[in-house]
Amino acid sequence: MPQQPIELILTRQWASYLAVPVWVMGENGHLSYYNEPAEAVLGRRFDEAGEMPAEELATIFQTTREDGSRLNSESLPINIALLERRPAHLRHRFRGLDGQWRLVDVSAFPIEGQGGRHLGAVAIFWEVEPGTEG
Repeated sequence: MPQQPIELILTRQWASYLAVPVWVMGENGHLSYYNEPAEAVLGRRFDEAGEMPAEELATIFQTTREDGSRLNSESLPINIALLERRPAHLRHRFRGLDGQWRLVDVSAFPIEGQGGRHLGAVAIFWEVEPGTEG
């Protein structure tokens, strides 16, 4: 993968210090990084999964609404932050890389560099128990 902008490198560094799961995507929609707390929820260490192109992500992670009904990828908070360049939040289910379904709350926001350059998006998420308030 080509050299990433310094802001994205620093975002990855920042995420590595947090105790909450964090997912970082580049402006091209490729997975750039997820931190150690995210590994437990996603079902695989980042060192094993690595950076992934957007096309591959769509086939690996299955997502549904909380009730199990279909959820378009355009409705995912990370994609709203990435494509519409605005913050978003949603509770939904996804199948992790370990095959386990999990219910998560996800909040995402765009990453903007100096001069308004769009650099990608960050999602912060956490697993929740079904039936709990968001």
